Amino acid sequence: MDKIRLGIIGVGNMGTGHLKNISDGLCPRIEVTAVSDPVLEKLKRAKDIYPSVECFDDTVKMLDSGLIDAALIAVPHYDHPTLAMECFKRKIHVMTEKPAGVYTRQVREMNDAAAEAGVVFAIMFNQRSNPIFAKAREIVKSGQLGEPKRLVWIITNWYRTQSYYDSGSWRATWNGEGGGVLLNQAPHNLDLWQWIFGMPKRIRAFCSFGKYHHVSIEDDVTIYGEYENGATATFITTTGEAPGTNRLEISGDKGKLVLENGKLKWTKLKVPEREFCFTSKTGFACPETEYEEFTAPEPDGHPILLNNFADAILDGKPLLAPGYEGLNSLSISNAAYVSAWTDDWASIPVSEDVFEMHLKYLCEIEKKE
Repeated sequence: MDKIRLGIIGVGNMGTGHLKNISDGLCPRIEVTAVSDPVLEKLKRAKDIYPSVECFDDTVKMLDSGLIDAALIAVPHYDHPTLAMECFKRKIHVMTEKPAGVYTRQVREMNDAAAEAGVVFAIMFNQRSNPIFAKAREIVKSGQLGEPKRLVWIITNWYRTQSYYDSGSWRATWNGEGGGVLLNQAPHNLDLWQWIFGMPKRIRAFCSFGKYHHVSIEDDVTIYGEYENGATATFITTTGEAPGTNRLEISGDKGKLVLENGKLKWTKLKVPEREFCFTSKTGFACPETEYEEFTAPEPDGHPILLNNFADAILDGKPLLAPGYEGLNSLSISNAAYVSAWTDDWASIPVSEDVFEMHLKYLCEIEKKE
């Protein structure tokens, strides 16, 4: 094969965006041979964009058609693992939109099915393609920043109006989305947090439900995380603050990184802080520093991730965002919910029984309203 035959499951906003990118020639090793969606109007729109595509109102029929080698899943969150596992049964490669799912038990089962099927499994964490984040990860993982000490991310530029939440009956509901800002907007940031800085051992979270909108899900969150080595993380996000901020600070024994406005600012200590602390003879002295700065335009990561997916299938190249790693960011958000619901610390991995019990209760209450 010199191209993969892709089927897109769900041609709403995201699925249509991917279809347009491929139609515009941004993914030369991908041909869309089929799409599925229960809404006929969406299928007609897909046909207008990509005239050669075969349209199905039944996803299983598309998967059994023999027309596709790989599937891109762009449907509501609960269905990501279910549809992925249907693909794996048929040895169909999968790229799923974020988040990996709603609860970790379901995602673990999906990961097991992918491993058993032996197919390529990726997740659309397109912000990993941003050179600024990739450089930060390289600096932290290589030890150039020293022993990690603190991560602080203020990511409040996910502003959404009430009209946004009213635009679909599944939006902003426990039954439709399974969560709010943590599950819809912030999975990219939660993924980058753990991708760069690693997974915390436990977190304490404060979630406000319907604080700024007429919704039942969370729209304002503060998370505090702790690590085995004593490092900490603070993560603040909301859809109800304007103007918003997107500022990530990462401190280590050898300096600090600040990522903001398309720049990575790296302040390096000439002497590691822990060494300087106990060798300096002056009470108010600070280590001398050196400064380096990186800038790069933010790329459109969606076609980059799709091209990487195709290269992995056709050439065996490593994935930028393996699907298995979708469990990590979901583990953080599931633990945040449990912490907020129980008003207590939550360990990672989170208690799946506790999470599912609370989610089921909220879904039942919501159905009655």
